[in-house]
Amino acid sequence: MDQETHHCGRLAPQRRRAAATRLRGLFASTEAGAAMEFALVAPLLFGLILATLQIVLVFLAQAALETACEGSARYVLTGQAQTNFQGVYNAQGALVTTPQQQFNTYICSQIQGFLGCGYLFGDVSSGSSYSTVSLAEPTWTFDVNGNVSNTFTYSPGSQGSIVVVRLYYFWPVISLLGFNITSTVDVNNNSTMFDVLIATSVSKTEGY
Repeated sequence: MDQETHHCGRLAPQRRRAAATRLRGLFASTEAGAAMEFALVAPLLFGLILATLQIVLVFLAQAALETACEGSARYVLTGQAQTNFQGVYNAQGALVTTPQQQFNTYICSQIQGFLGCGYLFGDVSSGSSYSTVSLAEPTWTFDVNGNVSNTFTYSPGSQGSIVVVRLYYFWPVISLLGFNITSTVDVNNNSTMFDVLIATSVSKTEGY
């Protein structure tokens, strides 16, 4: 009886050590599985967070552009742009600042600081009726350095004209695993991707 008790007592620590080894192996296996699962899910999770942040920023940029467009269009339809933007001439009578450049400076002052003016473009066209003005988006062209090379118009019209004020902003976007969450413009063969934000105002100029 004593020998049997001594034998059982000697096996008990061995069984405990074996059980502890199995538990450590189980925990290690669980941690390894969790790490592998996280490695598989993490890119999708980070991509979702980045896409959400990018959508929020685009929404804020679009709202800021709409506000700037409203202010710029108001300046045109009240005749202030036509009256104040006559160009700047030097002492020799040469034109040094065109009315279009003056208007571009004005719309830059209307835009919120986080956007900046480097990617901002304005276009003003007019007509005698709503059917004579165009709202078509231009076909974008770029020079060898990736800068926009389109020619924009500045024709604010006169009293009673139908005026279209359009602001374009090239918002840089990040391609997520080869997919783009917005309609983008490809510059320099995918080296730079932009979402073209557009704000439009169509109105009839007041008497001034």
